[in-house]
Amino acid sequence: MHKTLDEIRREGLAALRSRLGRAGMIRFLQQFETGAGDYARERHAWVDRATLADLKGLVAKRARRRRTSAR
Repeated sequence: MHKTLDEIRREGLAALRSRLGRAGMIRFLQQFETGAGDYARERHAWVDRATLADLKGLVAKRARRRRTSAR
């Protein structure tokens, strides 16, 4: 007996979840998402507006988070 595509999909997801855990399964599946929109255009819209001060602020914020979570 042949399995339906839905049965194969369900069993495949169950196998991924069993082997990788929920988070690992999601990360694996995200590799195959093509997304939508124009990444290059959207990135340039953000990058072209960002100042050096903005970037320094982001780096400092990330460093503070790391120090806080390391405690």
